[in-house]
Order: sequence, then structure tokens, then C-alpha cells
Amino acid sequence: MYSFMGGGLFCAIMANILLVVSTATDYWMQYRLSGSFAHQGLWRYCMSGKCYTQTDSIAYWNATRAFMILSAMSCFAGIMAGILSFAHFSAFERFNRSFAAGIMFFISTLFVLLAMAIYTGVTVNFLGKRFSDWRFSWSYILGWVALLMTFFAGIFYMCAYRMHECRRLAGTR
Repeated sequence: MYSFMGGGLFCAIMANILLVVSTATDYWMQYRLSGSFAHQGLWRYCMSGKCYTQTDSIAYWNATRAFMILSAMSCFAGIMAGILSFAHFSAFERFNRSFAAGIMFFISTLFVLLAMAIYTGVTVNFLGKRFSDWRFSWSYILGWVALLMTFFAGIFYMCAYRMHECRRLAGTR
């Protein structure tokens, strides 16, 4: 049970770091504009060595930002519940912290999936047609890796919960 929780906690901490780095950096997309390379993130875009704040309030950027922030916050809440699940005492008999941590990681996975799907769909259908030479960059890839890490953290904590429940039920017979 503790090995599942330890593996889940490791995946969750790595996922939270990746979520924060992915959200904060400016390399979601790279493209060639007027012969020079440019790149953009969720908050800024950079051209010719100068970076500018994204001042446009475009719905897909706002949605992507919001879902990435919500994902990082729910992942952090899952990490706190996961750390607390190492303690055996609980004020509520029916409340299991490893189950709560697993649910929080699955919620984080859902949020990051929504963010990545929105950004991917708009980029491919709108921005991809606008720029001839473009590609997704490393910040974007970190977002997808964070999705996998939050998902596996949820799987690990659900496995820990099942092991705990099976032992608890076997002990009461």
C-alpha cells in the first residue's frame, strides 16, 4: 500500500512541477514570421528577441489558462491529501485520504486534458493555417507529460485505496 502511495506521490509532485513550468513558460508554439522565428505561450509572445504580454482577451487562451491553473491547484490539493494519507488516524471512519487524493488527481487530469484539447484544437484549426512553418514546442509537451503523470498518480492512489479496503474488510471477518 505504501509503495503505491509513494509512487503516486512522486508522480504527483513531478506533475505539479511540470504543470507550473508548462503554464508559466513561453514555448507552447514556435513559428516563423517574416523570416524570423517567434514563439508564444499562454501569457506572452516573443518576436525578434523581444517579448510582449498577451493583452488580447481571447476565449481559448483564457480557457486554457484557467484550466491549467485549476489543474495545478487540484494537483496540489491531491498532494496534500496524499501526504496526509500516510497518517493512519482519521476523524471520519468513512473518509479515506488516499481515495480523496486519487479523486483530486483525476480531477487534475480532467482539467489539464481540457486545457490541452482546447489549445490543440484552436492552434491546429486557426493558428496552424495562419502560419505556414509552425510547431508545438516544449512547454506544450510538458503539459501532455503532466497529464500522464497526474493520471498515473490517481491510478496509484486508487490502487492503494483498494489494497487498504481489501485488508480492512479481510480483518473484520
